[in-house]
This record gives sequence, structure tokens and C-alpha cells, in this order.
Amino acid sequence: MINSISFNRSKIRLMRWILAALICVLLVVGSPLSAFASVTQIEEYPGQMLYQSRQTLRDQDGNSWQAIAFKRIHPEGSAIVSLRLIGFYGGAKLDRTQPLTLTTSLGQTLTAKDISSEISQDTPTPTNVGEYDIKLALPQLQAEIPLQLTLPTIDGESVSLSVPSAAIQEWQTLTSH
Repeated sequence: MINSISFNRSKIRLMRWILAALICVLLVVGSPLSAFASVTQIEEYPGQMLYQSRQTLRDQDGNSWQAIAFKRIHPEGSAIVSLRLIGFYGGAKLDRTQPLTLTTSLGQTLTAKDISSEISQDTPTPTNVGEYDIKLALPQLQAEIPLQLTLPTIDGESVSLSVPSAAIQEWQTLTSH
């Protein structure tokens, strides 16, 4: 009878261990992999490096926006850090006379100058595309604190984009290159 109780305890311990292991596996597999950055590195031409990070963000109406953070290091060593936001087909027409507003959930507000005119000298930038200089704002953000981007539009409305902490972390890794 004692062997039977001991056997059952061993069986119970084994079942608890298996259950705990299964829960751990499910947590790892089922949770988003926010810790893995996907920053790409491109040598545009000798001495000029481009680092970029891409995410898809959603606005307040559920529309998708492509967010591309760039760091371009020029041959002489100067660097720019910018964020390009692209509204998909039928998206808002951005007001490029106004800055991008970055607001944390704690109420901290930062702005980033529109530099969309620097995207291309040959062709006009589409109205659903904006690029902003985030070099000064990015180091002031804390990745753990949710962020809201506000883009002004020509019609006086604004587009709000929620930025997950994983995206902020990834953007901040650009500055370390």
C-alpha cells in the first residue's frame, strides 16, 4: 500500500512537471516576440550606411500604416534619424506644414519636424506619405511607455497611430549603430 501511495505521488509530481513545462512552452510560443529586433543594414554606396526598421501600425479607424524608421550615416560621419509614415491606398492627406506629435501615455509631448521634401528631389512626395526628423525625440522616449503619434492632415483632422513598445525599442536600436 505504501508503494502505491509513493507511486501515485511520483505520478502526480510528474504530471505537475509536465503541466508546468507545457504552460511554459505555450507562453513562449503564444506571446509576441517583441524582444527580437529586425533592423536591416544596407550599404547604399561606399561609406554610406542605411539602417532601417519596419512596422505596420493601425490608426484610430483601423487603417494600416507602414512605419519605417531610418538611420543614414553619411561618409563624412554625419547621421540622420527619421521616421517615414505611409498611409495605404485611400489614406489621409498629410499637412506637411505641421510637425508630427509624439505623446506618451504619461502625457509627455514631443514634436518631430516634417522633412518630407527631402525624400526625393525629382518627384513630389505623395500626400499619404510623411517623413519626420526623430533624432532628438527618440532618445527621450522610454520603450516601456506606450506612445501615440498624431499626424496633422490637410482637412484639419488628425490621424492617431498607436506605437507598441517593441517598435519603440527597435527604433532606439537604430541609434546604437
